[in-house]
Parts: sequence; structure tokens; C-alpha cells
Amino acid sequence: MSAEGYPLSDHYDGARFRVRGEKWPAGLLRLLRWKLTSRAAPWPSWVEDPRVPPPLPIQEGELSATFVGHATWLLRLGSVTILTDPMWSERCSPVSFAGPRRVRRPGLAFETLPRVDATLVSHGHYDHLDLPTLARIAEVHRPPFVTPLGHAPLLARHDIGPVHELDWWQTWQGPRGLRVTLVPARHFSARTFFDRNRALWGGFVLEREGRRIYFAGDSGYGPHFSEIAKRLGPFDLALLPIGAYAPRWFMRPVHMDPDEAICAHADLGSPATLAMHWGTFQLTDEPIDEPVRRLGQACASAGVAPDRFRVLEHGETVVDSPERREP
Repeated sequence: MSAEGYPLSDHYDGARFRVRGEKWPAGLLRLLRWKLTSRAAPWPSWVEDPRVPPPLPIQEGELSATFVGHATWLLRLGSVTILTDPMWSERCSPVSFAGPRRVRRPGLAFETLPRVDATLVSHGHYDHLDLPTLARIAEVHRPPFVTPLGHAPLLARHDIGPVHELDWWQTWQGPRGLRVTLVPARHFSARTFFDRNRALWGGFVLEREGRRIYFAGDSGYGPHFSEIAKRLGPFDLALLPIGAYAPRWFMRPVHMDPDEAICAHADLGSPATLAMHWGTFQLTDEPIDEPVRRLGQACASAGVAPDRFRVLEHGETVVDSPERREP
């Protein structure tokens, strides 16, 4: 047991978390090499998305997913509402005046959110753990917050809570029969140069009334997708990242490209899948429209029907009824 009280394991040595066999995060010299040799494609300063109908109430036994943008989803399993990696701020940055700036508005206005029953945070990077947004949610909705190990002290300092920390494969019992399990991801965690991997990262499996949603958070491709499917599947819906992957020599350990996302989709048992982590913040070098374009090509090459791995408009909602079984 570490000084923080976290159990020692194959992914925690008492000081830092890790993916077994991985050497990420990359050293400072590799980071400098990327930044000094980067030829990032230009992004538009703003994208005006088409307006889509707001999400409507659903019935018990149904599930729905509304794409707010980046890794933020409004998920509903019957009467229970969950937010993932909520991000309504202008920038994903430790400061308000610099850092990656959003190029499109959130798909839902914060003020239009229904009552939030639980909020999930996959890891501590600024594009996933946004303190101003979490503070707003805590003030307005007062839900429980579920995170991987190591994030409760940060949230407590900002009066955000209650916080339930999980290790990989641990489960939190939520309101009205909701079960949330933290599952492995191939990634890392940091908010400064001095806290690398001091906190854990992961994805989440949500279960209620026999329905299951898998939210991958951030992840490179790896064998964990097959293990998650074996332990916790089958899934009615999977939410997989497709962007922030260039250059591959640097990003491959932690971010999938569209071809790898198709492999993950297959490893998970080919559930109905929705794409995320694209087109909101320019974090890496690829063009803004490349992830969606490449996903279409990858689906065609792999024989995946377009309705099995979809890209939603920002603000668009899909609903899955038991009779239909797929969004």
C-alpha cells in the first residue's frame, strides 16, 4: 500500500501509475523534437455547426447518447443521466488566455442540461478534466463524480464532490441501479511537468437494466479492448476516439487513429459505435476534417457498415430502444 493509500499492482508501483510494458510518457527531448519539427495543418478559427433538435426524454429500458463535443457526452440509461469528461470552457488549458481554443460551440448549451445524476472524468488532462465546468456542474446539479485513483484531492481543493475514486476493474454503485466500472486504457496522466502518472486514467463501462455503454476516454490501441469485451461485454453502444493522432511516431502510444479505432471496434465485438475526440480543439498536427474522412475510408476497407460506426453532428442524439437494439 502506498503513502496515498492506493494498492500496489501491476500498474502502480507505489509512486506512479503505468501501463505494463509501456515507457510512455515520452521524455522532454521527444516532446521538443515534435514541437520543433511540427508542421501542423491549419485549422479554421471557427466552425458553425448546423442546428439539431434537442434531446427528448426516453423511456426506461432505452438508452441515448448526445454528442456535446470532444469527449463530452450526455448519456441516458432510462431515467439516469450521466455526463462524461464535461468540457464547456473556451480553452483546454491551465490558463484562460492561452492554450488550445475551441473552434465550435458545445453541442448543448450548459443551461439546457437535464438533471445530471453522475459525472465521469476519465483522466486529468485539461481537455478531459476541466475544473471550471466541473465546478458549475457541482454547483447546479450536485451529482457524484467518478474518477480514476488520484483525482479526488484536486477536485476537493475546488469544492467539487462527492468524488468516488476507482482502480481499474473496480465498480461504483450509482443511483437507481446504475453501475460504473473503470476499465484500462493505454494512456497517461499529467497536469504539470511534475505530476506525470501520479494519478490513474481509464475508460468507463456503464450498466443499467441490462443495457451497457462503453466510453473509452483517451486511449492508444492495445489488447485491453478485447479484455474489456471479455469481462464486461457485450455492449449496446461504444464511444471511441478517432482524432489527435498526428504525428504517429509521437502519438501512437496514447491516441488511436481511425484505422486503429476500427480494430478496437472489432475487438469490442462490433457494437454500434460513435466517434469522439475530433474537431473541437487542435491538439495535434492532422487537419480538422481528416479523422472523419479517414474513418469513412477505414470502415469501407474493413467492411464495416456506415451505421455501425457513426459520426454525429455536434448536439445530435441517437436513441436505442430494446426492440431495435442499435442506434
